[in-house]
Amino acid sequence: MVDVHTPAAAGLSPSSSKPEERLAAGRTGYALDRQHVFHSWSAQKAIEPMTVVDAAGSWIWDGEGNRILDLASQLVFTNAGHKHPKIIAAIQEQAQRLCTVAPQHANDARSEAARLITELLPDDINHVFFTNGGADANEHAVRMARLHTGRRKVFSAYRSYHGGTQLAVNLTGDPRRIPNDDDAAVVHFLPAYPYRSYFSAETQEQESERALTHLRSMLLLEGPDQVAALILESVPGTAGIYVPPVGYMQGVRELCDEFGIVFIADEVMAGFGRTGKWFAFEHFGIEPDIVTFAKGVNSGYVPLGGVAMDDAVYNTFAEKPYPGGLTYSGHPLAAAAAVANIGAMREEQMVENAAALGQELIAPRLQQMLADHPSVGDVRGLGAFWAIELVRDQQTKEPLAPYGQTHPVMNQLVASAKSQGVLPFMNMNRLHICPPLNITTQDITFGLNVIDDVLSISDQHATP
Repeated sequence: MVDVHTPAAAGLSPSSSKPEERLAAGRTGYALDRQHVFHSWSAQKAIEPMTVVDAAGSWIWDGEGNRILDLASQLVFTNAGHKHPKIIAAIQEQAQRLCTVAPQHANDARSEAARLITELLPDDINHVFFTNGGADANEHAVRMARLHTGRRKVFSAYRSYHGGTQLAVNLTGDPRRIPNDDDAAVVHFLPAYPYRSYFSAETQEQESERALTHLRSMLLLEGPDQVAALILESVPGTAGIYVPPVGYMQGVRELCDEFGIVFIADEVMAGFGRTGKWFAFEHFGIEPDIVTFAKGVNSGYVPLGGVAMDDAVYNTFAEKPYPGGLTYSGHPLAAAAAVANIGAMREEQMVENAAALGQELIAPRLQQMLADHPSVGDVRGLGAFWAIELVRDQQTKEPLAPYGQTHPVMNQLVASAKSQGVLPFMNMNRLHICPPLNITTQDITFGLNVIDDVLSISDQHATP
């Protein structure tokens, strides 16, 4: 395993040397937040947000001055950790030279970011349309596919997440879509999900074969000549970090080729080293037509996303205008951060570190938790991208919380972990382990020890 010891990874001290200043800032920030800030996906009067006042490497400091290991990489985006010095320096240098520029002009930071990103992708993906984040990347990817094919329908899987804007949330397959449903010409299909097979499969091969048969039937029933695109997270993130079974992604690619459908790989969460490869689709030996990205492209230091398209899609708009754009497309501060982020990840072998981290440390430890805790039904993932699925009964696989809901014990688990200095990512009946890719061996071991300890709380609600 490549153990990374950059200043960002090893930094264990907050910026300010005066604890009283951090406490005052934290308390003021919390009070003003409760008076004026409207939070995502929340009942506004029910939430008590944690105040974060500082961060370094894999650690954050809350409003009370507690140091907490960030096993969530925030919302799975600080791939290079917090306050990486090379990314900060690049933003500062760019700000001194050119803070912002309209998207119709060329800019060296944006151009270099596009070059570096396409260099990591298949040979026929040579152009990037930059967005502000992942949701609008998926919005524009679908718009491009519709204009490219002249078709309207889009296929997307249940148990997926593609963003919170109107089309993106309709593409989404998890329950957050339901209150926002409209006629977006989106058709949802059942995904290949080996742990909770919708097809009564007993092996990975059966799951793949049956899921592909289902998808083919859905396409035929909907009329494949009406389908512009099929969008899949290469490894679904918020929906559960369930890795597609052997042969499934190849089969999806073949169906798209057969019917002339644009295959969009959503790499917003799984991309840029998260799974131990630059892009998660590389694990499956396929080449998408469009790749959407955000988050890890610059570790979230400045908002940035994008649509990387193959030459066929690009050529559709070579002679006629693309009817879409964004004021901050390829913002120079965000682009400079992406250039520095990709450079740092290469120089410090963060992608290789993520692969080794998963194989040598996280996977064996989570397998042991599966054996030791009756509330752990499944553990799965790749690289620095893992899920612990909690159940009431390992045999029946009854989830700890019904689909789309969160059991109070999940909040207890996270609260207990935070009290011991660890912040995991929680969704429904799962804990996600998604640390920065340059986390040290010592820090990930500490984090996994705490997770192992707090699972005793969920064990009390499970059949022994």
